[in-house]
Amino acid sequence: MNWKKGVICLIAAVFLLAACNSKNNGNGGGDNTPTPNQGDTPEPISQETKTMEFDLGGKTIKVVSWWDMSIPEDNPDNIQKKRNLEELMEKHNFKIEYIAIDYGEYQNKVVSSLLAGEPLGDIVRLGKTYTVPNLVKHDLLWPIDEYTKNAKVFNQLVTQEYSYKGRGYGFSEDHANLVNGIFYNRTLMNELGLKPLQEYVDEDNWNWDTFIKVAKEANQDRDNDGKIDTWGLASDSLMEFALASNNTGLTVEDRQNLDDPKVAEAFNFISRLAVEQVGRPSEGGDWTEPAQFFRQGNVLMLAGPLYNLEGIKNDMPDTDIGFVPFPKGPSATEYHSFEPLFQALTIPKSVPNPEQLMYIWEKIHDIDSIYDYPGQSFYESVFTTEADIENAKTVAANMLVLDHNTFPNLPFGSIVDDLRSGVSVSTVIEKYRQTVQAAIDEVYN
Repeated sequence: MNWKKGVICLIAAVFLLAACNSKNNGNGGGDNTPTPNQGDTPEPISQETKTMEFDLGGKTIKVVSWWDMSIPEDNPDNIQKKRNLEELMEKHNFKIEYIAIDYGEYQNKVVSSLLAGEPLGDIVRLGKTYTVPNLVKHDLLWPIDEYTKNAKVFNQLVTQEYSYKGRGYGFSEDHANLVNGIFYNRTLMNELGLKPLQEYVDEDNWNWDTFIKVAKEANQDRDNDGKIDTWGLASDSLMEFALASNNTGLTVEDRQNLDDPKVAEAFNFISRLAVEQVGRPSEGGDWTEPAQFFRQGNVLMLAGPLYNLEGIKNDMPDTDIGFVPFPKGPSATEYHSFEPLFQALTIPKSVPNPEQLMYIWEKIHDIDSIYDYPGQSFYESVFTTEADIENAKTVAANMLVLDHNTFPNLPFGSIVDDLRSGVSVSTVIEKYRQTVQAAIDEVYN
């Protein structure tokens, strides 16, 4: 059918654009809304699903992702989940198989199988950028929001994000939202005699102005050869960080958001970083260059996602690495994290009895955790101070989902390039307002 071919082409374009944007912006990407989040929502009331009786007749439930999602027995929580699974398999007469597909070919394989009505699995991980609205508006996935009421198990943000025309299509039991922020070289900070970055956070004075001040203070010529040899910031290409830290985004569902004054403030910040030459200049490297600079030990701050920290620490064993939130923008009241490539689990429409699959998933993960908060075990393994942990918990609780990667013809890179080359903010907004809306309309209409 023609519409199927069109969807495949559109989704492939989105995937490529998302990968390029994530890399070219020096943000580290993710795999990878509140769009934007307009404030805290009340804590949901947990509604546990009542006991269900059914027999799956020996069916093998296939769970597909770009990594092996089988439950390891590496901590008491997972041991309990594994035990729950074994009991459920015996009671409801089913087996389970976890299928991992390489990320580079994942999207095309999974989407093609959905369009053909022969999904690769019963529970399939999908990226939001090619799922909402592309797949759901073609009725390829089950709405599952009526089965995710147990807030003890299901992350309510996930189902809210995977919503279309009032129904939710994605779910996850993982409550540890993605953490983005500023890694900093505490060893270098002390050598330079700079005020500890944590003090700015403690004073509630960690904002864009103090951030630029600190970065400039660290730009030093320490050997007096006329050239800067320590830098305050690994890269000044931080558009997604700027948007999220000011509690905004380029898009809101099916409309452009460039007229939001908070977007203009973020644009001004990006322009200022470039014009004032705050960051370390690029040497022509790719999207990994900022992290490579940081690993050299002569850069104070690197903006990035928490999942990069283990690798950084392994490569810098003699350096004390700290973590603070990305500084607040002028219109934000809280520190934020963000996710530009949001992903979640879904159930294809051709799979029967989604309520049974959701029931099994809920009962596997409905445990009394030994941990005090989501992600505690990982946080304690990578951070060296309680302050770093608190910073991570703070931004995780305020994660925004940025949706601009959903639209293959949205000129994200061109907007960033114009701002960094000195084009005025008002000119950029006027130049791209209609183009951004047209890119959105291509997908939604």
